[in-house]
Amino acid sequence: MNKGDLVNKIAEKTGLSKAQSTDALNAVVDSIADALKEGDKVTLIGFGTFSVSLRQERTGRNPQTNASITIPAKVSAKFKPGKELSDAVDSDALKSKLAK
Repeated sequence: MNKGDLVNKIAEKTGLSKAQSTDALNAVVDSIADALKEGDKVTLIGFGTFSVSLRQERTGRNPQTNASITIPAKVSAKFKPGKELSDAVDSDALKSKLAK
């Protein structure tokens, strides 16, 4: 599912127009991004939690030359699914579909 598909689902389920659904989705995504930029956590009960974490500078290895390289520190976004979401996707039907 891509953003356009998600906009269509939102419009279908809420009765909003596609333009309104796009605005609503953009507002949610922008609000989550703004909170993460501030270092805040965003928790949607039952769905999951968005947060940021600092990955420290570390030493890596270039696989082509085998030379040591320094990988710089980086702040990255994380998502931890909530229990309801985890339970919803943990179905036998999905397991068999993914096993193919």
